[in-house]
Amino acid sequence: MKVRPLEPDDAGPVAAIVRADEEALRGRPSHVDAAEVASWWERTDLARHSWLFEENGTAVAVGWLFPYGRKAAFGGVVAQGSKGRGLGAAIVERAEATAVDHGLERMHTWVLPEDAAAVALFRSRGYEEVRRFFEMAIDLDAPPSDPVLSAGLLLDGFREVDARAFHAATLDAFEDHWEWHATPFDEWWEQRRVNDHSLWFVVRDGDEIAAIVRNERRENAGYVGIIGVRRPWRGLGLGKALMLRSFRAFWECGLRRITLHVDAASPTGATKLYESVGMRIESETATYER
Repeated sequence: MKVRPLEPDDAGPVAAIVRADEEALRGRPSHVDAAEVASWWERTDLARHSWLFEENGTAVAVGWLFPYGRKAAFGGVVAQGSKGRGLGAAIVERAEATAVDHGLERMHTWVLPEDAAAVALFRSRGYEEVRRFFEMAIDLDAPPSDPVLSAGLLLDGFREVDARAFHAATLDAFEDHWEWHATPFDEWWEQRRVNDHSLWFVVRDGDEIAAIVRNERRENAGYVGIIGVRRPWRGLGLGKALMLRSFRAFWECGLRRITLHVDAASPTGATKLYESVGMRIESETATYER
């Protein structure tokens, strides 16, 4: 058994491990692809804070960690056929030791509720479930309807000159989101500068950005990465308008399946918004904390 840091090119093999694990646990196909896995690592210093366990050249387990506020957020998966050998515990031990080295006060991790062994592992180490998140999806079978906005509001594409205002609108919209920690603008823009900005949209009210959505194109689906409406403009249908505009953009790209993740206890009732545009809950993930 060898342990080495993850590299960007490992996203594909790791996605295969995740798909096989989800399919075994949930009894249905998984849609996780390399692009989604790579997005999980965006905040991770792979050279210092990730671990790929290889046996005879084959990946059998993987873990990674990133600081988020005063906590360490980490994830991991053990391949089917390699469970029950202590690899999950080895990932957790490395993550906890890394968190201690960085003076972080709490640990957060994500677990499929169907994974009884993982749940038992975390509970045995003092973790407790603190939140649930839904994965929601829609499979489009026709072009989406056009969004409608009140007079004076403009649904528009993102331009690079909007970057700082887009970032500020995100912070405003998510201020009351559970465990939200703002990323400084320069760090955020460094991460997002290379994104496909043709899939980002804003609602303008004069010189103000009232609402934003950032979308991503993945291998076989579109992904709504973040959507938010600033407080003064809530209740005007801006979220629905941005969702429909996003659906249209994905349709024009040839993508028919669209997904997103949402806090099951969202204070803004986001789940109802997504259901109103035809999305459905496909699965859920539990967040555990120590």
